[in-house]
Amino acid sequence: MTSSTSADAAGALGLPDATVTPPEPTAAAETRKPIGQFADIWLRFRRNKLAMTGLVMVTILIVVAILSPFITPYDAKEQNLLNVLQPPSANHWFGTDSLGRDLYSGIVYGTRIAMIVGIGSVAGALLVGVTLGATAGYKGGAWDAVISRIMDIFLAFPYLVGALLIVRVLGNSVTTVIVALISVSWVVTGRLMRGQMLALREAEYVEAARSIGAPSSRIVIRHILPNAIAPVFVYSFTSIGVAVVAMASLSYLGIGVPADIPEWGRLVSNASNFLQTPGKAFLWIFPSAAIAFTTLGFAFVADGLRDALDPKLRGSN
Repeated sequence: MTSSTSADAAGALGLPDATVTPPEPTAAAETRKPIGQFADIWLRFRRNKLAMTGLVMVTILIVVAILSPFITPYDAKEQNLLNVLQPPSANHWFGTDSLGRDLYSGIVYGTRIAMIVGIGSVAGALLVGVTLGATAGYKGGAWDAVISRIMDIFLAFPYLVGALLIVRVLGNSVTTVIVALISVSWVVTGRLMRGQMLALREAEYVEAARSIGAPSSRIVIRHILPNAIAPVFVYSFTSIGVAVVAMASLSYLGIGVPADIPEWGRLVSNASNFLQTPGKAFLWIFPSAAIAFTTLGFAFVADGLRDALDPKLRGSN
């Protein structure tokens, strides 16, 4: 029986029309759009309270580094030998060091140095490591053999010892510290990228791109790299905290950043002479807390990114 016949019969019997009319789409259904990949990653990242805490911490560090000339009451390098080793007060919030310099101003200025060295060294390590690791993993053969042996040579030197030797050779400066940290940290980034390239270079979509004659550079940049970069990107955020600690360690040993520049490791080193002196704990507590705050902030963000970018965890969040 057709729908028109059913409608006529229903009318003859005095019944309502039985024809089924599809419901009108609601405004919410019309405006609903599929969520994008980046929006999906941000949604899962935002649900991680620890990751959001880390993001706030990192944001504070960056803002302090940018605004450091405007939020310090004193010149961080200004010495006042008549006002040495003063405890925290209204005039000097974190006290003064053994040279009479305002400790709060020194820590704020040290934040700028830490961000420059941390972000600069990791960016350089990413550039070198991703380039060499992608070349070794995708090309294979002699390229892979040569680059892998170079990585092995760099891995033979402990991280901090290698940086120390490079700084000793090149001299003390912020630029030298960045170069030294790039030289000893690109290897891990390169190995991660090489492993990702080896796993993805035989994927079906890569073979399809080759079959239509796509050049190798386009295949790597457009098809493999976006899928291989996630673990490298996560590791890089952790490396920023590691670079800050490495710079502080070098400064504690008396090399790296010049002595006249306030830096967290140098402040802790200067405070080491007063570890047993009652009432002078503020000299090392505040710069040590700054180092710990920075390391934890970037570590929290890295953990959140790892969980947000891991496809295996997408369904559980």
